Amino acid sequence: MGFDGLAAMVQTALARNPFEGHVFVFRGRRGDILKVLWFDGQGLMLLSKRLERGRFVWPQATSGSVSLTPAQLSMLLEGIDWRMPVRTHTCGRRWSWHGARRWIRQPAAPRPHPHPPPRR
Repeated sequence: MGFDGLAAMVQTALARNPFEGHVFVFRGRRGDILKVLWFDGQGLMLLSKRLERGRFVWPQATSGSVSLTPAQLSMLLEGIDWRMPVRTHTCGRRWSWHGARRWIRQPAAPRPHPHPPPRR
């Protein structure tokens, strides 16, 4: 679907004006393609992204539309599961999700000795 089809979908299905400056995101049936429709004040922009592997995590909509924060939208566009993002840095303590619906603490990785033994 192109500019006109997506703008018409915004007007009919969502009862919104696509020319107000809001960002509208659409996902393909397989979940590997996103299309973003946005009016920047001069004209409509249509951005498209296809993942080579994996699927975009799509929010559950109860009313036909979902509002996302800028951070959630950024993670969605990057293909990151925005519902439970994983930190890239840990502070020594590690926790992981266990199958029994509880968190368990993983032992911290051993730290290297500040003064390694001399080589022989």
